[in-house]
Amino acid sequence: MIQFKQILVPTDFSEPSQTATRYALELAKKFGSKVHLLYVIEDPMFSFPAFGGYSPDTSELEAYAKAGLDSWIADEDAAGLQIERRFVHGSAFLSILRDSSQHNIDLIVMGTHGRGFTHHLLMGSVAEKVVRKATCPVLTIRPEGYRFKHFDDKSDAE
Repeated sequence: MIQFKQILVPTDFSEPSQTATRYALELAKKFGSKVHLLYVIEDPMFSFPAFGGYSPDTSELEAYAKAGLDSWIADEDAAGLQIERRFVHGSAFLSILRDSSQHNIDLIVMGTHGRGFTHHLLMGSVAEKVVRKATCPVLTIRPEGYRFKHFDDKSDAE
């Protein structure tokens, strides 16, 4: 039987992440799983060799992450669930993969933004990279109301 004892929910505090969190909480209730809520701080790094380099103070970013994680799941939604909240510094997709390995995650549940082709081409997709590289199953949740338009879909023509 498939067991999801440890569910990882990476969040960027967006609406797609909120939708993914709702799915993860329902799965956790059904399977009796522990939920790992993760926020990745992608540190802005500036390197000016002439000035010896510069790395900004990250305390504000950490305070933002902690406050967001603490308020992300309403108390009534968390009732009866074991939820671990944490933030890490680094590349989003690499940090998600590392965290899933370190905590023996059985399932990753994450939102997708449904951005257009140009954005995807220029920036890539964290969700796509996680799906390709994760050693456990990954459930991706599309934004509410998202509808893929097929090139041959006659209902969209006109």
